[in-house]
Amino acid sequence: MVDLKKLQKEIYQNKLNKGFNVTDINKEFCLTYGEVAEAYDAWRKKKDDIGEELADVTIYVLGLSEMLNVDLESEILE
Repeated sequence: MVDLKKLQKEIYQNKLNKGFNVTDINKEFCLTYGEVAEAYDAWRKKKDDIGEELADVTIYVLGLSEMLNVDLESEILE
């Protein structure tokens, strides 16, 4: 089973380690939106990378959740 709390923190730490955005919330929402658009495009065009695109969306949402101090696992379980 996946521990979303742990994964959320690991994704945030990876963003820090690689010098990615961890402060500009507006930018992060825009980047997340872009990933959703890429996933939609992959689905619409029946591309083989839909799984990869959905994974990217999830990574962005988890990273954004950590930036906003939202316990996404608890929110999902509620």
